[in-house]
Amino acid sequence: MVTRKDLTDLLRWHQEIGVDAIVMNEPNNRMKPAAPPVVTTVKPVISSMPAQHGSTHPASACQTLDELKDAMANFNQCSLKTTAMNMVFSDGNPKASIMLVGEAPGADEDKQGLPFVGLSGQLLDRMLATVKLSRKENIYITNIIPWRPPGNRPPTTAEIAACQPFVERHIELINPKILILIGGVAAKTLLNTTEGIVRLRGTWRSYQSAGLSQPIKTMATLHPAYLMRSPGQKAMVWRDLLSIAKEANIAL
Repeated sequence: MVTRKDLTDLLRWHQEIGVDAIVMNEPNNRMKPAAPPVVTTVKPVISSMPAQHGSTHPASACQTLDELKDAMANFNQCSLKTTAMNMVFSDGNPKASIMLVGEAPGADEDKQGLPFVGLSGQLLDRMLATVKLSRKENIYITNIIPWRPPGNRPPTTAEIAACQPFVERHIELINPKILILIGGVAAKTLLNTTEGIVRLRGTWRSYQSAGLSQPIKTMATLHPAYLMRSPGQKAMVWRDLLSIAKEANIAL
C-alpha cells in the first residue's frame, strides 16, 4: 500500500532531480507498441481559379505602372500570391528602350522583391555588361510570374494564364523598341509557341498585342540558370547579345 509518506518522498525526489512540471495527464507507457506512422501527401499549391482575359482582366484598365503594380498586388486569382513572401514587379529604367522578361522569381528574388538578384541574376548582369547594358541605365526587367512558385517549381499553365495579361500590359506600358525573352517559359508564353528555347533563340521575331501600335522586335535567349548548369552554352548567348547590341546601335 502506497502511503502519504511514500508520495511525499517521491515528490521530493522528483524536485531534487529537476522535475518541476507535469506535461501529460497520464504517464507514457514506453512498453506499448508504437502506432503506425500517419502518411500524408503534400500536394503543390497550384491555381484552380479560372483565368480572366481581355477587358475583364484588371490589367486592361491600367494606364500607368503604378496602377498596374496596385492591380497585381490586389489580384487574388493566382494562389502563388499566398505562398510568396513578396511580389516581384520590376527593376531597371522604365524609360529604357530594351525590356527583358524572365520566368518567375526564385528564393533571393522573393526575399528582396526584385527580379534576377540571385546567382543567376548576377550572371545575367555580367552578361549584359559585356554589351554595355545595365538595369541602372538602359534596360528594364520583369517576369511572366510575379510570385515565386513553391520550391522554385515551374509555373503551371493555369498560373501563367492568370498572370499573362499583367505582363502583356506591362510591355504595352513600357513599349520598348527591343524585347528580350529569357528562358523557355517567357519565350513560349509571349511568342505563343510550343517550340523549345534552343530552337527559338538567336532569331529575331515579332511580338504584338492589342495595346501596341506596332510589333516589337524580339529575341529569345537561354536563361542564366541554365548556363550555370551548362556553361558550354554561353557562346550561343554571347552571339544573341551581340545581335541585340547591333540592333540597339550600341558601339562595342
